[in-house]
Amino acid sequence: MIFYEDSELIGFILKITFIILFSGIVLIPFVQIRIKPIVSIISVLSIAFLTGILAVNCLKSGSFEYVLNGGSFFGDIPLRIDGLSAWFILVINFTSVTGVIYGTGYLKKSIAEPQLITSHWISYLLFHASMLAVTIVQHSIVFLISWEVMSLSSLFLVIFEHTNPKVLKAGINYLVQMHLSVILLTVAFIWVYFKTGSFDFKTMGLFFGSNSNIWLFLLFFAGFGLKAGFIGLHTWLPHAHPAAPSHISGVMSGVIVKMGIYGIFRIITFLKADYIILGEIVLTLSLVTGLFGIMNAAVHRDFKRMLAYCTIENIGIIGIGIGLGLIGIGKQQNLLVFFGFGGALLHVLNHSLFKSLLFFSAGSVYRQTHTRDMDKLGGLIKTMPKTAALFLFGALAIGGLPPFNGFISEFLIYSGILEGFNSAGIALITLMILTFAGLGIIGGISILAFTKTFGTIFLGSPRQEQDHLPEEVPAIMLLPQYMITIAMIGIAFFPGLLISILEKVMNPITGPNIRFDTGALAGYTDVMKNISLASVIFIALTGVLLFLRWYFMRKTEVTVSSTWGCGYSALDPRMQYTGKSFSKSFGKLMNFTLIEKKGYDEIERTDTFPGKRRYRSFYLDIIEKGIIDPSVGWITKFINLFQFIQNGKIQAYVIYGIIFILAVFLGTVLNLWH
Repeated sequence: MIFYEDSELIGFILKITFIILFSGIVLIPFVQIRIKPIVSIISVLSIAFLTGILAVNCLKSGSFEYVLNGGSFFGDIPLRIDGLSAWFILVINFTSVTGVIYGTGYLKKSIAEPQLITSHWISYLLFHASMLAVTIVQHSIVFLISWEVMSLSSLFLVIFEHTNPKVLKAGINYLVQMHLSVILLTVAFIWVYFKTGSFDFKTMGLFFGSNSNIWLFLLFFAGFGLKAGFIGLHTWLPHAHPAAPSHISGVMSGVIVKMGIYGIFRIITFLKADYIILGEIVLTLSLVTGLFGIMNAAVHRDFKRMLAYCTIENIGIIGIGIGLGLIGIGKQQNLLVFFGFGGALLHVLNHSLFKSLLFFSAGSVYRQTHTRDMDKLGGLIKTMPKTAALFLFGALAIGGLPPFNGFISEFLIYSGILEGFNSAGIALITLMILTFAGLGIIGGISILAFTKTFGTIFLGSPRQEQDHLPEEVPAIMLLPQYMITIAMIGIAFFPGLLISILEKVMNPITGPNIRFDTGALAGYTDVMKNISLASVIFIALTGVLLFLRWYFMRKTEVTVSSTWGCGYSALDPRMQYTGKSFSKSFGKLMNFTLIEKKGYDEIERTDTFPGKRRYRSFYLDIIEKGIIDPSVGWITKFINLFQFIQNGKIQAYVIYGIIFILAVFLGTVLNLWH
């Protein structure tokens, strides 16, 4: 650990950060409603700037530690920023800044009460600060407090429209699952404390050095995995993201799920053994997570729910990188370590960018049309061309296509899988083959999902008449999306800079014994740049051809007429492809996983003159339907067996008290209590 010499300056910066946070929280309730978002923007920008300085200096000069005096209860509270913390701090800050700017425009015409707007922006400040605290604090109790503040503040952001029963239900679901996460993490930290007698994270290394690494890591993985959204631990995501305002959905998908990934990486920094078996477990679970997430995204027509399942898919891709890195450490294959962990960390950044961009673009559509059902939309590229272009940019990036930033991180992970073929053992090679094939399938289904979404929402004609003609959103909502787009382009065309930074970020994870071959990495960087450049040239040539076509035909008379309808003249906008019809074949092919619930019986072949009927169908989450809901039902039935105890009769409650007092008295007399 390298420490800055001027720790007083670091302490001063942290104190100023806290003062800004406190001032923003105190000031927001007392200013006019139009000033509240301005105070929020200034506060978030200031906190991001100060903590960003610490993060950048950490990446340039080395890690640091600053110890707070927590009194007799907490003791010394270490605040540490190393390369791993710095990376996540920068990701959190950028996404939080774009989110608060977009949210200002998104809520501008909100009819919510001033008190609710006040609560929303206060919660946003706490949300931003608590995520930063999670990456800095390395004291178990204070870490759990920061984790809980992060969960509760994000809950209040999710239930902004709390008068809607579905939103409130989604919020309660989120609250319950986040507290399950806290319980698992608390048990894990208590286990470490009883073995080491300290709340300092450093003592985890002592625990892992003298005990089996598998069970404690898996306990931490389950706690952090609930926040990240791995399969089986993901069921809050498809409910919370559609319920939350779109700027909150973007920030939650962009960074809050990454707090789970941060936690997993932080625990990996203390591991001492069992790398290969843990890597195989994480890799397998992540591959299934990625496939599950993108298959569900391909069939859902609520575009925010679809994006939520895409988040699960990308968590799976990040997890694949983590699994590869663990196997690389176990096999002492340095390139595999870099491609695994480096690809995962870079995908954390890339996903925070293109997923927040997609949620912001989707929020613009929802704000102008007041529906999340893509089957009710169509033709929005004519009235919202900028939003359509931004959504398309994000869709291409999330599909991993060059020359976009998603290609860079996925290229590293693919390279890691190929490097894994050098591992000894038929089992590992088989796992690598399955992972390579699975990642390719994920990419293919992703293109299907976003072709369906973009085509249904933005192309064709409106499938349903809107109350008013949608128009482009204000500049303040487009500005953060342009900021994200610029960052994505920078990553796509300057991957070498990111790779050099990643080497420093991974030092806390890999330790001093693993060094990376700079020459070999430079070769991979050149390949990525060349692929991106070739893609740009191809796009440019296409643009030139379109320009030439326009130039030579600009004086030609153009006749506009209806699309030929195969001889059928009574065309109707509802006859277009819908999101349902586009993905129906895929849904039927994967019906063993994608459970479709229909609101009518399909027309039989023998039904020559079918009567009028309504069609309604939606897809259920197989984990939620097959495991979560039955488990909750059984628990509810068991608890209801004791419902007679709470019968509303005062006499019964008095008797309960007497019985308790007698039990204590008899236990004391008979020396049953110790």
